[in-house]
Amino acid sequence: MTNAWMDLAAGSGALGIGLIVAAVVVAALLIGAFAFGSRQKRRESPPPSPQEQPRMPDGGPVREVRERREPDEMPRSDERTLPHDMGHQGSRTASGQERPRWDEGSSGSFGSGGPGGR
Repeated sequence: MTNAWMDLAAGSGALGIGLIVAAVVVAALLIGAFAFGSRQKRRESPPPSPQEQPRMPDGGPVREVRERREPDEMPRSDERTLPHDMGHQGSRTASGQERPRWDEGSSGSFGSGGPGGR
């Protein structure tokens, strides 16, 4: 070691005390955060009792309904239609409920599905 390293090592007493003080401050903050969280947890209402739990409907479990939907027609007008003029644009059940399928030999997504370079 050179003399410069020895001088740095010898003069690090204040640095060591500063690190210890910083560690004590961090530990105090962690203990305070734990105490604050414990107090907040005690103020919360207790979990629901078994009688307060949700019950299954009389008709059995509710199932997901799958259907194809199509948007309502756009209102026709000679004037310019702005988004706030349209209001809620709903949807209705599509006339055909069969799922659309991809063409054979097509990737069904981007590109032609072929070897590329087209």
